[in-house]
Amino acid sequence: MNLILDGHSYKYELESLANMFFHGNRVRVTQEKDFSGEDWIYTGVFPAEGGKLRLEVSTQMDAKRRAETFVGDPAGKDKDRFCEYHLCRMLYLQLVEATGLSLAWGMLTGVRPVRLIYRYRERGMDDRQIREHLHRDYFVSQEKIDLLLRTADKEQQILSLSRPESFSLYLSIPFCPSRCNYCSFVSHSIERAKKLIPDYVDLLIQEIAYVAPMVKTLGLRLETVYFGGGTPTALTSEQLEQIIRAVAAHFDLSCLREYTVEAGRPDTITRQKLDMLKQNGVTRISINPQTMNDDVLRQIGRRHTAAQTVEAFALARQAGHDNINMDLIAGLTGDDLESFCRTIDQIIALGPENITLHTLSVKRSSRLGQQEKAFYQQEHQKVSDMLSYAGKQFWQNGYQPYYLYRQKNTMENLENVGYCQAGREGYYNVYIMDETHSIIALGAGGVSKLRQPGGSLLHRIFNYKYPYEYISRFDSVLERKKEILRFYQQP
Repeated sequence: MNLILDGHSYKYELESLANMFFHGNRVRVTQEKDFSGEDWIYTGVFPAEGGKLRLEVSTQMDAKRRAETFVGDPAGKDKDRFCEYHLCRMLYLQLVEATGLSLAWGMLTGVRPVRLIYRYRERGMDDRQIREHLHRDYFVSQEKIDLLLRTADKEQQILSLSRPESFSLYLSIPFCPSRCNYCSFVSHSIERAKKLIPDYVDLLIQEIAYVAPMVKTLGLRLETVYFGGGTPTALTSEQLEQIIRAVAAHFDLSCLREYTVEAGRPDTITRQKLDMLKQNGVTRISINPQTMNDDVLRQIGRRHTAAQTVEAFALARQAGHDNINMDLIAGLTGDDLESFCRTIDQIIALGPENITLHTLSVKRSSRLGQQEKAFYQQEHQKVSDMLSYAGKQFWQNGYQPYYLYRQKNTMENLENVGYCQAGREGYYNVYIMDETHSIIALGAGGVSKLRQPGGSLLHRIFNYKYPYEYISRFDSVLERKKEILRFYQQP
Protein backbone atom coordinates (compact mmCIF):
# COMPACT_ATOMS: atom_id res chain seq x y z
CA MET A 1 0.00 0.00 0.00
CA ASN A 2 1.59 3.27 -1.14
CA LEU A 3 0.94 6.50 0.75
CA ILE A 4 1.80 9.25 -1.72
CA LEU A 5 2.79 12.71 -0.47
CA ASP A 6 2.46 15.43 -3.09
CA GLY A 7 3.51 19.00 -2.35
CA HIS A 8 3.96 18.49 1.41
CA SER A 9 5.92 16.57 4.07
CA TYR A 10 3.18 15.65 6.57
CA LYS A 11 4.38 12.08 6.75
CA TYR A 12 4.13 11.24 10.44
CA GLU A 13 0.45 11.88 11.16
CA LEU A 14 -0.81 10.48 7.86
CA GLU A 15 1.33 7.35 8.12
CA SER A 16 0.32 6.79 11.75
CA LEU A 17 -3.35 7.16 10.88
CA ALA A 18 -3.19 4.81 7.91
CA ASN A 19 -1.33 2.17 9.90
CA MET A 20 -4.14 2.06 12.47
CA PHE A 21 -6.30 0.54 9.74
CA PHE A 22 -3.70 -1.71 8.10
CA HIS A 23 -1.78 -3.71 10.70
CA GLY A 24 0.58 -6.21 9.13
CA ASN A 25 0.36 -4.30 5.85
CA ARG A 26 2.40 -1.24 6.75
CA VAL A 27 2.04 1.58 4.30
CA ARG A 28 4.98 2.64 2.17
CA VAL A 29 5.43 6.42 2.15
CA THR A 30 6.64 7.87 -1.13
CA GLN A 31 6.70 11.13 -3.05
CA GLU A 32 6.53 9.28 -6.35
CA LYS A 33 3.12 9.32 -8.00
CA ASP A 34 2.96 5.56 -8.27
CA PHE A 35 -0.61 4.41 -8.86
CA SER A 36 0.35 1.06 -10.30
CA GLY A 37 -0.77 -1.02 -7.32
CA GLU A 38 -4.30 -2.20 -6.67
CA ASP A 39 -4.51 -0.14 -3.48
CA TRP A 40 -3.03 3.29 -2.76
CA ILE A 41 -3.53 6.56 -0.85
CA TYR A 42 -2.83 9.93 -2.41
CA THR A 43 -2.51 13.21 -0.45
CA GLY A 44 -1.72 16.60 -1.93
CA VAL A 45 -1.34 20.23 -0.81
CA PHE A 46 -1.37 23.08 -3.35
CA PRO A 47 -1.70 26.89 -3.31
CA ALA A 48 -5.09 28.32 -4.26
CA GLU A 49 -6.42 31.82 -4.98
CA GLY A 50 -6.42 34.47 -2.25
CA GLY A 51 -3.72 32.85 -0.14
CA LYS A 52 -5.82 29.75 0.41
CA LEU A 53 -4.68 26.12 0.18
CA ARG A 54 -6.22 23.23 -1.73
CA LEU A 55 -5.91 19.89 0.05
CA GLU A 56 -6.70 16.66 -1.74
CA VAL A 57 -7.05 13.07 -0.51
CA SER A 58 -7.98 10.14 -2.71
CA THR A 59 -7.82 6.42 -2.05
CA GLN A 60 -8.23 3.27 -4.06
CA MET A 61 -9.08 0.05 -2.25
CA ASP A 62 -10.88 -3.06 -3.39
CA ALA A 63 -11.18 -1.56 -6.89
CA LYS A 64 -13.16 1.41 -5.60
CA ARG A 65 -11.83 4.96 -5.77
CA ARG A 66 -12.77 7.71 -3.28
CA ALA A 67 -11.74 11.37 -3.42
CA GLU A 68 -12.31 14.62 -1.54
CA THR A 69 -10.95 18.17 -1.82
CA PHE A 70 -10.85 20.87 0.85
CA VAL A 71 -10.04 24.54 0.18
CA GLY A 72 -9.31 26.74 3.19
CA ASP A 73 -7.43 29.77 4.45
CA PRO A 74 -4.69 29.02 7.02
CA ALA A 75 -4.21 32.75 7.82
CA GLY A 76 -3.95 33.31 11.55
CA LYS A 77 -3.53 29.57 12.16
CA ASP A 78 -0.62 27.19 12.48
CA LYS A 79 -0.27 26.18 8.84
CA ASP A 80 1.18 22.73 9.54
CA ARG A 81 -1.54 21.82 12.05
CA PHE A 82 -4.17 23.21 9.68
CA CYS A 83 -2.96 21.00 6.84
CA GLU A 84 -2.39 17.91 8.96
CA TYR A 85 -5.85 18.12 10.49
CA HIS A 86 -7.78 18.47 7.23
CA LEU A 87 -5.71 15.85 5.41
CA CYS A 88 -6.17 13.39 8.28
CA ARG A 89 -9.88 14.13 8.53
CA MET A 90 -10.47 13.37 4.86
CA LEU A 91 -8.27 10.29 5.00
CA TYR A 92 -9.95 8.96 8.14
CA LEU A 93 -13.44 9.19 6.66
CA GLN A 94 -12.35 7.47 3.46
CA LEU A 95 -10.63 4.65 5.36
CA VAL A 96 -13.66 4.13 7.60
CA GLU A 97 -15.81 3.70 4.49
CA ALA A 98 -13.27 1.48 2.74
CA THR A 99 -12.55 -0.87 5.65
CA GLY A 100 -15.81 -0.82 7.56
CA LEU A 101 -13.89 0.04 10.74
CA SER A 102 -14.88 2.98 12.92
CA LEU A 103 -12.07 3.47 15.42
CA ALA A 104 -12.96 4.18 19.03
CA TRP A 105 -10.16 6.76 19.26
CA GLY A 106 -11.20 8.31 15.96
CA MET A 107 -8.35 10.03 14.16
CA LEU A 108 -6.24 10.59 17.30
CA THR A 109 -2.83 8.99 16.83
CA GLY A 110 -0.90 10.18 19.88
CA VAL A 111 0.52 7.95 22.60
CA ARG A 112 -0.69 10.23 25.41
CA PRO A 113 -4.20 11.48 24.56
CA VAL A 114 -4.75 12.59 28.17
CA ARG A 115 -2.49 15.54 27.47
CA LEU A 116 -5.18 16.91 25.16
CA ILE A 117 -7.47 17.26 28.17
CA TYR A 118 -4.87 19.33 30.04
CA ARG A 119 -4.29 21.49 26.97
CA TYR A 120 -8.00 22.14 26.43
CA ARG A 121 -8.58 22.95 30.09
CA GLU A 122 -5.69 25.40 30.04
CA ARG A 123 -7.48 27.16 27.17
CA GLY A 124 -10.56 27.55 29.36
CA MET A 125 -12.69 24.79 27.83
CA ASP A 126 -15.06 23.01 30.19
CA ASP A 127 -15.68 19.27 30.02
CA ARG A 128 -18.84 19.66 27.93
CA GLN A 129 -16.95 21.68 25.32
CA ILE A 130 -14.07 19.19 25.36
CA ARG A 131 -16.48 16.32 24.86
CA GLU A 132 -18.19 18.02 21.89
CA HIS A 133 -14.85 18.96 20.31
CA LEU A 134 -13.30 15.48 20.52
CA HIS A 135 -16.42 13.74 19.27
CA ARG A 136 -17.32 16.19 16.48
CA ASP A 137 -13.86 17.10 15.19
CA TYR A 138 -11.82 13.96 15.91
CA PHE A 139 -14.55 11.26 15.93
CA VAL A 140 -13.58 9.94 19.38
CA SER A 141 -16.24 7.71 20.92
CA GLN A 142 -18.09 8.87 24.01
CA GLU A 143 -16.72 5.86 25.90
CA LYS A 144 -13.11 6.89 25.26
CA ILE A 145 -13.87 10.53 26.09
CA ASP A 146 -15.30 9.40 29.43
CA LEU A 147 -12.11 7.43 30.03
CA LEU A 148 -9.93 10.43 29.16
CA LEU A 149 -11.76 12.83 31.46
CA ARG A 150 -11.76 10.42 34.39
CA THR A 151 -8.08 9.58 33.92
CA ALA A 152 -7.08 13.24 33.68
CA ASP A 153 -8.80 14.04 36.97
CA LYS A 154 -6.84 11.36 38.86
CA GLU A 155 -3.56 11.74 37.02
CA GLN A 156 -3.38 15.49 37.54
CA GLN A 157 -3.39 14.99 41.31
CA ILE A 158 -0.28 12.80 41.05
CA LEU A 159 1.53 15.09 38.62
CA SER A 160 1.01 18.05 40.94
CA LEU A 161 3.09 16.32 43.64
CA SER A 162 6.27 16.31 41.56
CA ARG A 163 8.87 19.04 42.18
CA PRO A 164 11.64 20.30 39.87
CA GLU A 165 14.21 18.36 41.92
CA SER A 166 12.17 15.12 42.00
CA PHE A 167 13.32 11.91 40.32
CA SER A 168 12.46 8.23 40.24
CA LEU A 169 14.81 5.26 40.24
CA TYR A 170 14.27 2.25 37.96
CA LEU A 171 16.22 -0.99 38.39
CA SER A 172 16.12 -3.56 35.60
CA ILE A 173 16.14 -7.27 36.40
CA PRO A 174 15.97 -8.73 32.87
CA PHE A 175 15.40 -12.38 33.76
CA CYS A 176 12.26 -14.53 33.68
CA PRO A 177 11.43 -18.21 34.33
CA SER A 178 10.54 -18.46 30.63
CA ARG A 179 9.93 -16.01 27.81
CA CYS A 180 6.29 -15.30 26.92
CA ASN A 181 5.53 -15.41 23.22
CA TYR A 182 4.23 -11.82 23.19
CA CYS A 183 7.13 -10.31 25.12
CA SER A 184 9.01 -7.36 23.63
CA PHE A 185 11.11 -6.60 26.71
CA VAL A 186 14.77 -7.40 27.11
CA SER A 187 14.36 -10.48 29.25
CA HIS A 188 16.21 -13.78 29.33
CA SER A 189 15.01 -17.10 30.70
CA ILE A 190 16.67 -18.21 33.93
CA GLU A 191 17.50 -21.54 32.29
CA ARG A 192 19.60 -19.88 29.59
CA ALA A 193 21.07 -17.00 31.57
CA LYS A 194 21.53 -18.43 35.07
CA LYS A 195 25.32 -18.24 34.93
CA LEU A 196 25.14 -14.49 34.23
CA ILE A 197 23.08 -13.60 37.28
CA PRO A 198 25.77 -13.46 40.03
CA ASP A 199 27.95 -11.10 37.96
CA TYR A 200 24.90 -9.10 36.94
CA VAL A 201 23.83 -8.58 40.56
CA ASP A 202 27.34 -7.51 41.59
CA LEU A 203 27.62 -4.98 38.76
CA LEU A 204 24.13 -3.59 39.31
CA ILE A 205 25.11 -2.91 42.93
CA GLN A 206 28.25 -1.15 41.66
CA GLU A 207 26.12 1.01 39.34
CA ILE A 208 23.89 1.91 42.30
CA ALA A 209 26.95 2.95 44.32
CA TYR A 210 28.33 4.96 41.38
CA VAL A 211 25.17 6.95 40.63
CA ALA A 212 24.00 7.72 44.17
CA PRO A 213 26.72 10.33 44.95
CA MET A 214 25.81 12.21 41.76
CA VAL A 215 22.21 12.43 42.91
CA LYS A 216 23.31 13.71 46.30
CA THR A 217 25.62 16.31 44.75
CA LEU A 218 22.78 17.59 42.57
CA GLY A 219 20.32 17.77 45.47
CA LEU A 220 17.78 15.54 43.75
CA ARG A 221 14.82 14.15 45.68
CA LEU A 222 13.94 10.46 45.25
CA GLU A 223 10.15 10.03 44.94
CA THR A 224 9.65 6.44 43.72
CA VAL A 225 11.69 3.26 43.31
CA TYR A 226 10.63 0.64 40.78
CA PHE A 227 12.13 -2.82 40.22
CA GLY A 228 11.03 -4.09 36.78
CA GLY A 229 12.21 -6.46 34.13
CA GLY A 230 11.79 -9.24 33.32
CA THR A 231 10.69 -10.63 36.63
CA PRO A 232 12.69 -9.37 39.63
CA THR A 233 11.49 -12.28 41.77
CA ALA A 234 13.10 -14.67 39.29
CA LEU A 235 16.23 -13.97 41.37
CA THR A 236 16.72 -15.78 44.64
CA SER A 237 15.52 -14.02 47.77
CA GLU A 238 19.15 -13.45 48.78
CA GLN A 239 20.14 -11.93 45.42
CA LEU A 240 17.15 -9.61 45.33
CA GLU A 241 17.72 -8.54 48.93
CA GLN A 242 21.35 -7.66 48.12
CA ILE A 243 20.14 -5.16 45.53
CA ILE A 244 17.38 -3.75 47.71
CA ARG A 245 19.79 -3.22 50.59
CA ALA A 246 22.25 -1.51 48.27
CA VAL A 247 19.55 0.97 47.25
CA ALA A 248 18.80 1.69 50.92
CA ALA A 249 22.50 2.06 51.76
CA HIS A 250 23.32 4.53 48.98
CA PHE A 251 20.14 6.56 48.35
CA ASP A 252 18.14 8.80 50.66
CA LEU A 253 14.71 7.19 50.90
CA SER A 254 13.24 9.67 53.39
CA CYS A 255 11.01 11.38 50.78
CA LEU A 256 9.90 8.18 49.08
CA ARG A 257 6.22 8.01 48.11
CA GLU A 258 6.28 4.49 46.66
CA TYR A 259 8.56 1.46 46.44
CA THR A 260 7.48 -1.11 43.87
CA VAL A 261 8.88 -4.53 43.05
CA GLU A 262 7.30 -6.52 40.26
CA ALA A 263 6.82 -9.99 41.66
CA GLY A 264 5.31 -10.62 38.25
CA ARG A 265 5.13 -14.32 37.57
CA PRO A 266 3.26 -16.27 40.25
CA ASP A 267 5.66 -19.20 39.77
CA THR A 268 8.51 -17.07 41.17
CA ILE A 269 6.71 -16.02 44.34
CA THR A 270 7.51 -17.62 47.69
CA ARG A 271 6.63 -16.66 51.24
CA GLN A 272 10.33 -16.06 51.91
CA LYS A 273 10.56 -13.49 49.12
CA LEU A 274 7.31 -11.81 50.14
CA ASP A 275 8.47 -11.51 53.77
CA MET A 276 11.83 -10.17 52.65
CA LEU A 277 10.20 -7.48 50.46
CA LYS A 278 7.93 -6.39 53.28
CA GLN A 279 10.76 -6.26 55.81
CA ASN A 280 12.87 -4.13 53.46
CA GLY A 281 10.29 -1.39 53.01
CA VAL A 282 8.71 -2.35 49.68
CA THR A 283 5.25 -0.77 49.65
CA ARG A 284 3.80 -2.09 46.38
CA ILE A 285 4.16 -5.34 44.45
CA SER A 286 2.79 -6.74 41.21
CA ILE A 287 1.42 -10.24 40.74
CA ASN A 288 0.75 -10.50 37.03
CA PRO A 289 -1.38 -13.38 35.76
CA GLN A 290 -2.17 -11.76 32.35
CA THR A 291 -5.11 -14.19 32.13
CA MET A 292 -6.89 -16.66 34.41
CA ASN A 293 -7.40 -19.15 31.57
CA ASP A 294 -4.97 -22.07 31.89
CA ASP A 295 -5.22 -22.98 28.19
CA VAL A 296 -4.27 -19.43 27.20
CA LEU A 297 -1.43 -19.40 29.74
CA ARG A 298 0.02 -22.51 28.08
CA GLN A 299 -0.31 -21.01 24.61
CA ILE A 300 1.55 -17.84 25.55
CA GLY A 301 4.39 -19.71 27.27
CA ARG A 302 3.59 -19.00 30.94
CA ARG A 303 4.62 -21.87 33.18
CA HIS A 304 2.03 -21.34 35.88
CA THR A 305 -1.68 -21.83 36.38
CA ALA A 306 -4.54 -19.59 37.43
CA ALA A 307 -4.64 -21.48 40.74
CA GLN A 308 -1.01 -20.49 41.40
CA THR A 309 -1.97 -16.87 40.86
CA VAL A 310 -4.67 -17.15 43.54
CA GLU A 311 -2.23 -18.92 45.88
CA ALA A 312 0.46 -16.25 45.35
CA PHE A 313 -2.05 -13.48 46.01
CA ALA A 314 -3.16 -15.15 49.27
CA LEU A 315 0.49 -15.55 50.34
CA ALA A 316 1.11 -11.85 49.68
CA ARG A 317 -1.84 -10.87 51.83
CA GLN A 318 -0.62 -13.18 54.61
CA ALA A 319 2.79 -11.50 54.43
CA GLY A 320 1.11 -8.11 54.97
CA HIS A 321 1.22 -6.67 51.45
CA ASP A 322 -1.68 -4.25 51.20
CA ASN A 323 -0.93 -2.59 47.85
CA ILE A 324 -0.93 -5.18 45.07
CA ASN A 325 -1.14 -4.60 41.32
CA MET A 326 -2.24 -7.27 38.86
CA ASP A 327 -1.53 -7.01 35.11
CA LEU A 328 -3.95 -8.37 32.51
CA ILE A 329 -3.80 -8.45 28.70
CA ALA A 330 -6.72 -8.20 26.28
CA GLY A 331 -6.31 -10.02 22.97
CA LEU A 332 -4.03 -12.90 24.00
CA THR A 333 -3.67 -15.87 21.65
CA GLY A 334 -6.53 -18.29 22.20
CA ASP A 335 -8.53 -15.99 24.46
CA ASP A 336 -12.15 -15.20 23.59
CA LEU A 337 -14.57 -12.64 25.00
CA GLU A 338 -16.28 -15.05 27.40
CA SER A 339 -12.98 -16.28 28.82
CA PHE A 340 -11.63 -12.74 29.14
CA CYS A 341 -14.75 -11.60 31.01
CA ARG A 342 -14.32 -14.48 33.46
CA THR A 343 -10.73 -13.33 34.06
CA ILE A 344 -11.90 -9.78 34.80
CA ASP A 345 -14.54 -11.03 37.23
CA GLN A 346 -12.07 -13.32 39.03
CA ILE A 347 -9.47 -10.60 39.46
CA ILE A 348 -12.01 -8.11 40.77
CA ALA A 349 -13.18 -10.76 43.26
CA LEU A 350 -9.60 -11.02 44.60
CA GLY A 351 -9.63 -7.28 45.28
CA PRO A 352 -6.14 -6.05 44.36
CA GLU A 353 -5.58 -2.35 44.92
CA ASN A 354 -4.35 -1.84 41.33
CA ILE A 355 -5.30 -3.53 38.04
CA THR A 356 -3.40 -2.67 34.86
CA LEU A 357 -5.06 -3.67 31.60
CA HIS A 358 -2.91 -3.86 28.47
CA THR A 359 -3.98 -4.37 24.87
CA LEU A 360 -1.99 -6.89 22.88
CA SER A 361 -1.12 -6.17 19.28
CA VAL A 362 -3.44 -8.10 16.98
CA LYS A 363 -1.63 -8.98 13.77
CA ARG A 364 -3.28 -8.72 10.42
CA SER A 365 -2.60 -10.53 7.17
CA SER A 366 -0.46 -8.63 4.70
CA ARG A 367 -3.14 -8.94 2.01
CA LEU A 368 -6.27 -6.84 1.67
CA GLY A 369 -8.66 -9.46 0.32
CA GLN A 370 -12.20 -9.75 1.61
CA GLN A 371 -11.46 -12.82 3.74
CA GLU A 372 -8.62 -11.10 5.60
CA LYS A 373 -10.64 -7.92 6.01
CA ALA A 374 -13.52 -9.86 7.59
CA PHE A 375 -11.10 -11.58 10.00
CA TYR A 376 -9.55 -8.28 11.03
CA GLN A 377 -12.96 -6.70 11.63
CA GLN A 378 -13.92 -9.64 13.84
CA GLU A 379 -10.71 -9.43 15.90
CA HIS A 380 -11.03 -5.67 16.13
CA GLN A 381 -14.54 -5.96 17.55
CA LYS A 382 -13.55 -8.70 20.00
CA VAL A 383 -10.72 -6.71 21.56
CA SER A 384 -12.84 -3.55 21.66
CA ASP A 385 -15.58 -5.50 23.47
CA MET A 386 -13.01 -6.85 25.94
CA LEU A 387 -11.87 -3.34 26.87
CA SER A 388 -15.44 -2.07 27.13
CA TYR A 389 -16.45 -4.88 29.47
CA ALA A 390 -13.38 -4.43 31.65
CA GLY A 391 -13.79 -0.66 31.90
CA LYS A 392 -17.41 -0.94 32.97
CA GLN A 393 -16.72 -3.67 35.53
CA PHE A 394 -13.78 -1.81 37.03
CA TRP A 395 -15.75 1.41 37.34
CA GLN A 396 -18.76 -0.32 38.89
CA ASN A 397 -16.50 -2.03 41.44
CA GLY A 398 -14.71 1.10 42.62
CA TYR A 399 -11.64 1.05 40.35
CA GLN A 400 -10.81 4.41 38.79
CA PRO A 401 -8.48 5.00 35.80
CA TYR A 402 -5.40 6.97 36.81
CA TYR A 403 -3.00 6.63 33.86
CA LEU A 404 -3.39 5.78 30.20
CA TYR A 405 -1.18 5.42 27.16
CA ARG A 406 -1.38 3.91 23.70
CA GLN A 407 1.14 1.90 21.71
CA LYS A 408 1.73 2.13 18.00
CA ASN A 409 1.61 -1.62 17.41
CA THR A 410 -1.79 -2.32 18.94
CA MET A 411 -5.01 -2.61 16.98
CA GLU A 412 -6.34 0.90 16.28
CA ASN A 413 -3.84 2.09 18.93
CA LEU A 414 -6.13 0.84 21.66
CA GLU A 415 -5.16 1.80 25.16
CA ASN A 416 -3.30 0.48 28.18
CA VAL A 417 -4.89 1.71 31.40
CA GLY A 418 -4.02 1.59 35.07
CA TYR A 419 -7.05 1.29 37.37
CA CYS A 420 -6.95 1.62 41.14
CA GLN A 421 -9.05 1.74 44.24
CA ALA A 422 -9.45 5.21 45.71
CA GLY A 423 -6.12 6.59 46.90
CA ARG A 424 -4.05 3.63 45.64
CA GLU A 425 -2.57 5.09 42.46
CA GLY A 426 0.79 3.85 41.19
CA TYR A 427 2.93 6.99 41.13
CA TYR A 428 5.84 5.64 39.09
CA ASN A 429 3.53 4.62 36.26
CA VAL A 430 2.32 8.20 35.91
CA TYR A 431 5.76 9.78 36.17
CA ILE A 432 7.39 7.50 33.59
CA MET A 433 4.61 7.94 31.03
CA ASP A 434 4.15 11.69 31.46
CA GLU A 435 7.91 12.37 31.67
CA THR A 436 7.10 14.65 34.59
CA HIS A 437 10.49 14.32 36.20
CA SER A 438 13.74 12.46 35.64
CA ILE A 439 13.82 8.67 35.66
CA ILE A 440 17.31 7.30 36.36
CA ALA A 441 17.46 3.73 35.09
CA LEU A 442 20.05 1.17 36.17
CA GLY A 443 20.76 -2.26 34.75
CA ALA A 444 20.62 -3.87 31.31
CA GLY A 445 18.12 -2.28 28.96
CA GLY A 446 17.61 0.69 31.30
CA VAL A 447 16.93 4.02 29.60
CA SER A 448 17.36 7.06 31.83
CA LYS A 449 15.12 9.97 30.85
CA LEU A 450 16.40 13.21 32.34
CA ARG A 451 14.06 16.19 32.50
CA GLN A 452 15.30 19.73 32.85
CA PRO A 453 14.22 21.14 36.25
CA GLY A 454 11.55 23.74 35.61
CA GLY A 455 11.86 23.24 31.86
CA SER A 456 10.90 20.87 29.07
CA LEU A 457 14.29 19.66 27.80
CA LEU A 458 14.65 15.86 27.82
CA HIS A 459 17.82 13.80 27.52
CA ARG A 460 18.11 10.01 27.34
CA ILE A 461 20.99 7.82 28.50
CA PHE A 462 20.96 4.24 27.24
CA ASN A 463 22.45 1.28 29.07
CA TYR A 464 23.44 -1.70 26.97
CA LYS A 465 20.42 -3.73 26.02
CA TYR A 466 21.38 -7.29 26.92
CA PRO A 467 22.81 -8.64 30.21
CA TYR A 468 25.96 -10.04 28.56
CA GLU A 469 26.65 -6.63 26.97
CA TYR A 470 26.00 -4.88 30.27
CA ILE A 471 28.47 -7.19 32.00
CA SER A 472 31.21 -7.17 29.34
CA ARG A 473 31.08 -3.38 28.76
CA PHE A 474 30.33 -2.22 32.28
CA ASP A 475 33.05 0.46 32.31
CA SER A 476 31.25 2.14 29.44
CA VAL A 477 27.96 1.94 31.36
CA LEU A 478 29.49 3.97 34.19
CA GLU A 479 31.10 6.40 31.77
CA ARG A 480 27.71 7.14 30.21
CA LYS A 481 26.23 7.86 33.62
CA LYS A 482 28.48 10.93 33.88
CA GLU A 483 25.98 12.54 31.52
CA ILE A 484 23.67 12.94 34.53
CA LEU A 485 26.00 15.51 36.05
CA ARG A 486 26.59 17.25 32.73
CA PHE A 487 22.87 17.51 32.05
CA TYR A 488 21.95 19.02 35.40
CA GLN A 489 24.99 21.33 35.58
CA GLN A 490 24.59 22.88 32.14
CA PRO A 491 23.70 26.59 32.12
